[in-house]
Amino acid sequence: MNNQFSTQAILSFAALACLIIGWIQPFSQEINYFIYNQLFYILIAGSFFFQAPTLSNPKLIYPMYGAAALCIIGAFIPASLGVSFLKTIGFLAGVIISLVARPKIQRP
Repeated sequence: MNNQFSTQAILSFAALACLIIGWIQPFSQEINYFIYNQLFYILIAGSFFFQAPTLSNPKLIYPMYGAAALCIIGAFIPASLGVSFLKTIGFLAGVIISLVARPKIQRP
């Protein structure tokens, strides 16, 4: 279980690094595009994938896998097709699911 949390944390920090690189744009246009528009969503999908089994509501496990799949599919679909919104929908769905399915804090 701790290994899953560690892997998810590493993937999340790597995704954050992709965002920062995308904003700063220190590399060529092609590399920046790959990091910001593809690698970011692949890393986020990996984070969602590792988070899914740990969700407190078992009914949200498969929707979280679906959100991860949308992120990956959207990252690999060419932008010229005009369906790049799939990765954004997957990202937003995964974030909402992770916020809704957080474990409840037991207060004394």
